[in-house]
Amino acid sequence: PQNELKEGGLDLFSSMALDEGKLRGFMQAMTGLSLGAAGAIAATFPWDRHQTFADVGTAQGGLPVVLANAHPHLRGIGVDLPTVQPIFEEYVRVHGLQDRVEWQAADIWRDPFPPADVVILGHMLHGWGLERKKILLQKAYAAVPDGGAVIAYDAIIDDGRRENAFGLLFSLNMLIENQEGAEYTFA
Repeated sequence: PQNELKEGGLDLFSSMALDEGKLRGFMQAMTGLSLGAAGAIAATFPWDRHQTFADVGTAQGGLPVVLANAHPHLRGIGVDLPTVQPIFEEYVRVHGLQDRVEWQAADIWRDPFPPADVVILGHMLHGWGLERKKILLQKAYAAVPDGGAVIAYDAIIDDGRRENAFGLLFSLNMLIENQEGAEYTFA
C-alpha cells in the first residue's frame, strides 16, 4: 500500500468512517460506479424466478434501488457497515422504496449474510486476496436456498491481462489502497 498505511496510519475505510463527509462522498462514488452494472443486472438476470435479494457492501444503495424500481415484486436488503446506515436509508427514502428495501448492518467477516434468494457482491471481491474472496463467496452461497443465485461483479479483467484498461487501472488502485486487493480474471 502507498497510502496512509505506509506510515502506520489507518486504512482508507477506517479513516473514512471517522469523517462523515468523506464517507458520504465515497458512498456516492460507489453508486456512480455501480449504476451501469445495476441496470444490466436488472435487465438481464431472471428476476421473475426470485422474490428477495441481499446486496452485500451496498454502500448508498444504488443497486437495490435500481432492482426494486425495475421489479416491483422484489424485496431487498442492503448490507454494510453500521456507519453507512443513515446514508443508505436517506437514499432509499428519497426514491420512495423504504417499504421494500431495508437495511442490515454487518461485519462481513464475523456476521453471516442474510438469507435471500439472490446474494449480490458488487465491487466487493476486488478488495481481498484469493482466500478471502473464496470466504465471501462461500458465505454468499450459504445464504441462498436451492435454486438461489450469487451474483458477483467487479471490473473483471481478461485472462491475458491486456484488454480492460479500466479494470487494470482499478486493480492497481486496489493494490495501492490495501494489502491484498486486486481485480481478477474470470479464471
